Amino acid sequence: MTGAPETPLRDSAVRVAEAARALGLAVTVREMPGSTRTAQEAADACGCTLAQIAKSLIFRGKTSGTPWLFLVSGANRVAEKRMVEVIGEPVVRVDADDVRALTGYAIGGVPPFGHATALPTVMDEDLFAHDVIWAAAGTPFAVFETTPRALADAVGARIARVS
Repeated sequence: MTGAPETPLRDSAVRVAEAARALGLAVTVREMPGSTRTAQEAADACGCTLAQIAKSLIFRGKTSGTPWLFLVSGANRVAEKRMVEVIGEPVVRVDADDVRALTGYAIGGVPPFGHATALPTVMDEDLFAHDVIWAAAGTPFAVFETTPRALADAVGARIARVS
């Protein structure tokens, strides 16, 4: 018996795979059988630690209104007060509608690239403690694996302590 046929990727996951290729990032987008919507669900599905999940979180500068993407270790939270040191102003989290408008993806599936709007990106330095990290790939069931350095280079991220 040859096993079950592969399920084709959903359109939003295909967009992520194409965006990765355009950035020169060699990844394989995988649809998981269970949810990867939360960092813990993603870690469970990928068989990795919570700290190896790169959460894509969107904030806006409190003064400028500039949207920012923070790629944060699944084990960490963004210390909003520290962001003054990192980006030069306090930040506020955006709502689900704003996330979708800025990225083209729903919360729980927001990838670290391929967004509707170009977003300056800050990447959690704690992700560099791992050889491999996992990130969302467009749906609450799709993920991809990469290295922290490859992802940071592909998205032009500023590396900083965020928690």
